[in-house]
Amino acid sequence: MKIILQAFKLLLVLTVLTGMIYPFAVTAIAQIFFPDQANGSLIKKNGQWIGSELLAQKFQEEKYFWSRPSAADFSTVPSGASNQGPTHAGLKELVRKREEIFRKTNGVSPDKNIPSDRVFASASGVDPHISPEAARLQVKRVAEARHLDERGLYRRVEEHTELPQFGIFGEPRVNVLRLNIALDSSAAEEIRREPADA
Repeated sequence: MKIILQAFKLLLVLTVLTGMIYPFAVTAIAQIFFPDQANGSLIKKNGQWIGSELLAQKFQEEKYFWSRPSAADFSTVPSGASNQGPTHAGLKELVRKREEIFRKTNGVSPDKNIPSDRVFASASGVDPHISPEAARLQVKRVAEARHLDERGLYRRVEEHTELPQFGIFGEPRVNVLRLNIALDSSAAEEIRREPADA
């Protein structure tokens, strides 16, 4: 009976410590020092939440830069990879179709290499970033759809290219949602195509 009582007391203490005090303390510290990150790195536009910079969205219109393909169709609950290996016939056909669509839509010549992040889905299925090269290959299409100067749009891509963390972790990358928001904003007027006689 004594051992059962001690075990019950220990259970109560650990429940209070790990189930109440610790989560409350971590939440409070996060809200004080890292409120944006603690709340999901959400992005607001015109007073409305439009997404998180940590989650990809499905952009299909010509005027937008497209996110990396998603095996889960950009759903967060069933997010994940397809689990198809490199010898899987279905994966080979899917990659071939993605490459064909990307080349045709963006006017990419057959001799130009397509970055792997344009034809392969990420492990999470909701990776918000694409490589700078994948963004650059979409500039012509987006510029034509928005009647923008391509040179100015290339500059905008460079401005939104994030460098490796601390200079060593990861690769240069472009957050697609943030780039598309910037293009939708009034700041896009800066790269409006100049008249032909200018």
